[in-house]
Amino acid sequence: MNQEPAMITLRFVTRNQHKVKEASSILSRYGINVVMENSVNKVEIQSDSLEDIVTYALKLNCINWLVVEDDGLFVDSLNGFPGPYSEYVYRTIGLRGLLRLLQGSEGRNAYFKSVVGLCINNEVKLFTGIVKGKLSEEPRGSGGFGYDPVFIPDGYDLTFAEMGEELKNKLSHRSRAFNNLAGYLTRILDSIQGA
Repeated sequence: MNQEPAMITLRFVTRNQHKVKEASSILSRYGINVVMENSVNKVEIQSDSLEDIVTYALKLNCINWLVVEDDGLFVDSLNGFPGPYSEYVYRTIGLRGLLRLLQGSEGRNAYFKSVVGLCINNEVKLFTGIVKGKLSEEPRGSGGFGYDPVFIPDGYDLTFAEMGEELKNKLSHRSRAFNNLAGYLTRILDSIQGA
């Protein structure tokens, strides 16, 4: 008798449709569904640690299959700024304001970091993804969102905003974090089905 594979639907606490679309695209390859969760408020503490921000947000509402993600752009020559404050910097001074901060700076090296938290059995599990690169001189490209028009991943001449969605989803920090989450969930499903 064939047994249907167990399916998981993750409830992603975010108001950012772009993040949900990206997570869905990545996780659907593993048979994992993602839905936007609007009934739970994501409370963010002020912290220099993405891990602390994600853990705090999930511990307030630790319900099985609930997911929270936070990310940041860390610029080496700015001592990791804006980091966890990336959304605020994006809203206030924008891409061009960030690039102005780098004028006269020796280096443009930066990295994106994403931390995905999963609540399972009253525990918070964290999954991290990092992609290194550099910042462009000017915003380039019309795809993506956020800092995508100024971030060039190592090994490429294109910004994330100039890449197609498929290539960006293979390289991005969020992709790496969600793929790490998927690996963990796949092991759980395998153990359930093997039992």
